[in-house]
Parts: sequence; C-alpha cells; structure tokens
Amino acid sequence: MKLLLISNSTMAGQPYLKYPMPVIDNFFGGKIKKVLFFPFAAVTFSYDEYESKVQQRFAEIGIEVESLHRSKNYKKSVNEAEAIVVGGGNTFKLLKVIQQHDLIDAVRFRVLDGTPYVGWSAGSNVACPTICTTNDMPIVEPDSLSAFNLIRFQLNPHYIDANPAGHAGETREERIMEFLEMDPDIYVVGLREGSMLRIEDAGIHLLGDKTMRVFKRGKISREVTAEDDLDFLFE
Repeated sequence: MKLLLISNSTMAGQPYLKYPMPVIDNFFGGKIKKVLFFPFAAVTFSYDEYESKVQQRFAEIGIEVESLHRSKNYKKSVNEAEAIVVGGGNTFKLLKVIQQHDLIDAVRFRVLDGTPYVGWSAGSNVACPTICTTNDMPIVEPDSLSAFNLIRFQLNPHYIDANPAGHAGETREERIMEFLEMDPDIYVVGLREGSMLRIEDAGIHLLGDKTMRVFKRGKISREVTAEDDLDFLFE
C-alpha cells in the first residue's frame, strides 16, 4: 500500500492545503497526472466548490483533480483512478455517501493493489477500520461505522492535549480511553495538526515537527517521535 494520512488541511494563518502540498508532491513522485477526489465530507459548501478549492492547490504541482460526484459510474471511476484523494469535513456524511454508492470494497481493493491514497482529517478517518475515533458530530447516520480498513489502527486527527480553563467535560484523551474500553485490542494514534503518517513498502513514518500520542488499553499512553520505530502499529 501507499498511504498519506494527514491530520488537517490547513494550518492557522496559512492558505488552504498549503503546508502539506510539498509532501503530497513528493508522495506522488511525479508519476500521477490526475487524482480522483472524494468531496463527500462537504456540508456547508457544494461539491463543485470543494473540487475547485482542491484543484487550485493541486494545480501548483501539475495534477488535475477530478471529483467523483461528476462521474456517471462511481465504481468505474474508482477502478480507473491513478490515485484516490479523500477530503476532510464531516466524517459521518463522508462515510454515508461512500456506503450509499457501495464503494468500500472497490476502494479497499484498489489501495491494497497499490493505488496511492491521500486523505486529510475525515479522509484519514475513513482509512481506519471504523470512524469511531472521529471528532465529528453524527449529523447523518451511515449504515455502519465500518470504513475502508486500510490500516490496523485508529486515528484521531486534530488531536489536542488542552483542557480549557473552566471546562468540566472530558478531554480528548479521556474520550479515546472510553473507546478503548469497548475495543481493547487496537491502537489509537492521536495525530496532532501539522502531522502526517506515510505508509509505504511495509513501513510507516511520522512526518512533521510534532510528536504523536499513542494509546492502548492497559498501557500508559506515550509520545512517539519521527525517529521512533512505528512498526508496532502493524501488529
């Protein structure tokens, strides 16, 4: 497989998708001319607008963006894609549309067969076995919470440690530990903003200047750096 899973699309004060584009360019290695884009996580803006927004940035690295919502045959488009790119937004809506068009197996087969996959935020969540570690509200109800299952661990994009003053609710870590009580045999990776995971040639690497936090039931959560061996996530 060849995956690039990005925590967030935009860093505060920067243009949309600006910070990850050099990594995306390197990931594609000059071999990809057109990507198939999944815009279905969009809620407050149209799929056309989303396609245009992503195309503007991808044009900087010479890549054409073709949004799947324009296709007359979704599965055929997936089967013919040079690369698959899944944008962020609401994870529940994204998964619901993917399931409505029966694309789970089609995408999974292509990616397991070597088709490059790039996702950010919700697009990274759906690469997991389930979307149970998303931060989003369930504004729609998918058929199930099962996703593409391209990796063996769960991601929590936009992971933060902060517990604001005066806030009496659960921290992000506490919510992840609740998840692990129900699914104790899986790792959860808290991927901070500005961070990415590149999975390629049976290797996994953390990119960016921040550590990520790893959770497993029965183990003390710990910080992991870009220099650490991450192969345990394949267990």
